[in-house]
Amino acid sequence: MTNLAFYSIKGGVGKTAAAVNLAYLSSRDGFKTLLCDLDPQGSASYYFRVRTPKKFNSEKLLEGGKKVDRTIRGSDYSNLDILPADFSYRLLDIALSNRKRSIKWLKEMLTPFEDEYDNIFFDCPPNITLLSENVFFAADYILLPFVPTTLSRLTYDKLIKFFNKSKFDQSGIVPFFSMVEQQKTIHKEIIREMETNKQFLKSQIPYAADIEKMGIYRQPVACTQAHSKATASFEELWNELKEIIR
Repeated sequence: MTNLAFYSIKGGVGKTAAAVNLAYLSSRDGFKTLLCDLDPQGSASYYFRVRTPKKFNSEKLLEGGKKVDRTIRGSDYSNLDILPADFSYRLLDIALSNRKRSIKWLKEMLTPFEDEYDNIFFDCPPNITLLSENVFFAADYILLPFVPTTLSRLTYDKLIKFFNKSKFDQSGIVPFFSMVEQQKTIHKEIIREMETNKQFLKSQIPYAADIEKMGIYRQPVACTQAHSKATASFEELWNELKEIIR
């Protein structure tokens, strides 16, 4: 089982779109896939038309076991299951702070699924919190969408410093360029600067209307715009990522 977290300190960087589309491509390739929506906004759950049961909340998520297993929903796609988000997840950090071994909760919660899934994807909320630290501890790879701007470079540097200070293994951080607009000089300049960083994937996800329309169609772009540049970009990203995780 490989755990892949889509994470960024910043919001609005294309994190959820990447998580949704790569989870779909993983399932399309025949890998048994689980997408865990950890963001209280629930955008990934919305894209897959999955709702959280009324009686499920952050407290029951923390309990794990059968309560989580019963909450996992199938999607409209073979090999792809969803653990949907709930707005109560905004309180997870408070609850985690009162638990022993709080940083290991997520990894331990996933243990029963080791033999059931090939790939588990996490769509994570932005910022650095105790939940984020759980993700860093549990994830084999942290997929970091990087919009080529000066603020993204600043937050990337802050994340690396946090990993060093907290003694997390930063070798699992895998950044990729997201929401790229090639006509923008600043995007081209920062891509040139950051390409020297060997951790960056070569694939780039464009800023594209087809990706924005996911909110209308509520499907991965490969299902609605199979021959679009956006679909080709996600497929390229997934193929590059497969070479790393397999």
